[in-house]
Amino acid sequence: MTPATLAGCGALALWAFLALLSRLSAGLPPLQITAMGFAVGGTVGLAVVAAQGRLALLRQPPIAWLHGAGGLFGYHALYFAALALAPAVEANLINYLWPLLIVLLSAPLRGLRLGPARLAGVFMGFAGCALLVGTGAAFPPEAVPGFLAALGAAVVWAVYSVAAGTRRLVRVPTEAVAGFCLAAALLAAVAHLAFEATVVPDAGQWVAVVLLGLGPVGAAFFLWDVGMKRGDPRLLGTLAYAVPVASTLLLILAGEGAFSAKVVLATALVAGGGFAAARAR
Repeated sequence: MTPATLAGCGALALWAFLALLSRLSAGLPPLQITAMGFAVGGTVGLAVVAAQGRLALLRQPPIAWLHGAGGLFGYHALYFAALALAPAVEANLINYLWPLLIVLLSAPLRGLRLGPARLAGVFMGFAGCALLVGTGAAFPPEAVPGFLAALGAAVVWAVYSVAAGTRRLVRVPTEAVAGFCLAAALLAAVAHLAFEATVVPDAGQWVAVVLLGLGPVGAAFFLWDVGMKRGDPRLLGTLAYAVPVASTLLLILAGEGAFSAKVVLATALVAGGGFAAARAR
């Protein structure tokens, strides 16, 4: 596994903490959390870039800003809309089509081969995710707009991730992600003011938001950018199914749930899928 692919794995590890930190920030509106998290991540990233004397790298063409800021904000806006308009479990399951889409899109957009072992691995990962979050799922007709938003979120994140490594965007430096995060924070803030009531965070919520901005809604995007541009998107797409499993295990360790045979089997499927994909040539 190359260092760039390991960087992408680091992003997946940070995203595993998203659910736990979101629970700790409960009570804050979703778009407000998004704006605050991106503001923290973007500000810290900008400070690092400035300390390196590389602020000039934020000067990128419009297509890079559309891809970066639009992808970050568009995915989260659609995801939160899906959770608001449809049952959370079912919407989350549809959202987790994005790792499968990354693997499938990497072939036509990046000219990478798939192969039966890699495809078997990604489908094992999806089966583990479906077992974990889709048991007892129901799809009421009135929730169709939410399901469409979840599907849109999956497509947006898959296209954002794979497109980062295409010829037109692969040369955009990772340092520019700091600017994209701040732009996404601005877009989320505008949407928050338009559709939500502002809530003043308490001390615990501030801690959760800062940790979100430093990790899942901050450093993770820088690591993911490196992984998508210089790593193996097929392997990362398969390993991404470890995120909901690891997230569930963290919630259990935090006292938010209990171990069950379903969790154990889902973990085995995701681990087996990742192993199959890692061995693929």
